[in-house]
Amino acid sequence: MENKSDQKKFPLNKLYLNAIANIVSKKIIITQSNYIPWKGYFDAIRSVDEFILYDDMQYTRRDWRNRNYIKTNNGLQWLTIPVEVKGKYHQKINETRISDPTWAKNHWATIVNYYSRAPHFEKHKSHFQNLYAQAAEEVFLSKVNYLFLKGICDLLNIHTPMLWSSDFELATGKTECLVDLCKKRRATDYYSGPAAKNYMQEELFVAADIGVHYFDYSNYPEYPQLFPPFEHGVSVLDLIFNTGDAYPSYTKKFN
Repeated sequence: MENKSDQKKFPLNKLYLNAIANIVSKKIIITQSNYIPWKGYFDAIRSVDEFILYDDMQYTRRDWRNRNYIKTNNGLQWLTIPVEVKGKYHQKINETRISDPTWAKNHWATIVNYYSRAPHFEKHKSHFQNLYAQAAEEVFLSKVNYLFLKGICDLLNIHTPMLWSSDFELATGKTECLVDLCKKRRATDYYSGPAAKNYMQEELFVAADIGVHYFDYSNYPEYPQLFPPFEHGVSVLDLIFNTGDAYPSYTKKFN
């Protein structure tokens, strides 16, 4: 039997208990890639153990896959990557091709025009200029989105591993696919945006002993932003150029 002297030799402190918990739990996100997404997208990536790009599902038009907002003196403006959609009603995200090779040059020129006066633009200018130069060489939307996601994560010191759902052979059915992928990755907890509550069959996760959690994107703090009034729902580039190294003060820690 364990006696009191043994307990003193091997105290169960909080660091030990946390280490054990991390061994037996695994949190993942499975979601579509977005173009230069907003800050909440990256806070979500930071909050999990593994991030899976769900890019072998159907491409949706007029969505976040190929466009996002930036802030201008005339209000919000879309930056949209032109893609081939005519007659391709059922194409997957990773099959979607870019239709205009000059898009990256045009987007970068627009960003310079509206953000060159931001306090931290010069510090990060070369990083994003290089990303846009690399993106100009890509043909597929998914590759462009991955390039920016990885590049921005590196800048924000987010080291969550990224995988592709297309690397796995999955079950059919919207929720069934997600559950199957969670099983293959030995996930104990699945995290999603709040909009998924409208369509996800949570009981399938429960049956597989996988916890379901929804991020709460409310109550973000405002930051110094060009061109008032303040707007949260813009690309994370806005946060980076306006706050620089102070950006963590304006993000959320979900766990």
